[in-house]
Amino acid sequence: MPTPSSLSPVSVVSALRAAGCVFAEDEAELILAAARDAAELASMVDRRAAGLPLELVLGWAEFHGLRIAVEPGVFVPRRRTEFLVDRALAEVPDASVVVDLCCGSGALGAALAAALDGARVHAADIDPAAVHCARRNLAPYGGHAHRGDLYAALPAALRGRIGLLTANVPYVPTPELPLLPAEAREHEPPAALDGGPDGLAVLRRVAAEAPAWLAPGGRLLSETSERQAPAAVAAFTEAGLRAYVAVSREWSAHVVIGVRDGSPRRPSL
Repeated sequence: MPTPSSLSPVSVVSALRAAGCVFAEDEAELILAAARDAAELASMVDRRAAGLPLELVLGWAEFHGLRIAVEPGVFVPRRRTEFLVDRALAEVPDASVVVDLCCGSGALGAALAAALDGARVHAADIDPAAVHCARRNLAPYGGHAHRGDLYAALPAALRGRIGLLTANVPYVPTPELPLLPAEAREHEPPAALDGGPDGLAVLRRVAAEAPAWLAPGGRLLSETSERQAPAAVAAFTEAGLRAYVAVSREWSAHVVIGVRDGSPRRPSL
């Protein structure tokens, strides 16, 4: 472990590079700017060198032009998910009621609240640590974070009134969890990553109830992988939504979009 007196900008870069940090210079700049004193700097460098994600070392993640507070045990928002926010804003640029399910840190809800003037934003997650973090990030916008299992967490008054519903659900197939980078496997909650046998278990649950919660013309957007996109579209369609996929080659991101055109489709008997 480096001692406070031994740390200079050059030695911070060297320590991070020795630990395998690919962007050591950039990370060093951020850590040096965040540390309030030499002791804190040494602690931050040591934690990063030990494999703690940079965002947890800093206490924040950059997302859609915002600094999103992140805490230990909470899913760190990925930059590729900014594409989901961009698509959501393009789909419903005048949304007044917004809900972010499986919200994690509340990054999507905060980004949407920042862009949609006056929108009422609600977020929900089953993890108490995530809800605590989301409340911090939504507070500047007057947003609300609720704890519970998907729609069960939401106020009943939102039923049939949501214009924009985002759900960055866990979509890693259970057998592929061991293949994730160590930073995700070791420092993020499994429930935020594990999407079941084919990665779509939570997405199907979200899609099934979406028509009852969306306003007419409301949209549901959920991130998935290229491989899973056809099955995700099928799940949206089966739920009674008109579905299609938006793709960003730049971010290697796939977002499934479902539209409630009219009344929810009755399930077949």
